[in-house]
Amino acid sequence: MTDTIDKRARELAEYVLQTGATVRAAAERFGVSKSTVHKDLTRRLEQSDRLLFLRVRAVLDRNKAQRHLRGGAATRRKYALRNAGAARKKIDKRPKNRHNI
Repeated sequence: MTDTIDKRARELAEYVLQTGATVRAAAERFGVSKSTVHKDLTRRLEQSDRLLFLRVRAVLDRNKAQRHLRGGAATRRKYALRNAGAARKKIDKRPKNRHNI
């Protein structure tokens, strides 16, 4: 079982290095939890392959530093969609002009 876990940790590490993926994206791609990805990339990888761990750590640190930017962009998209939907509802709810009937 340890071989399988170590193999998964290495595969996750290579994926993150090649794509720059976030922990969340890697978890979705590999079908495991974010906690599992994080533990594999920080604890397990550090023990099994220190050099690979240091390279992955740099990507994880960069992603963490950019996290507030991605969150802000997601919030802007959310409210832009919400406001666009509200504008459409206002157009649909305009009172009909009864004088032109």
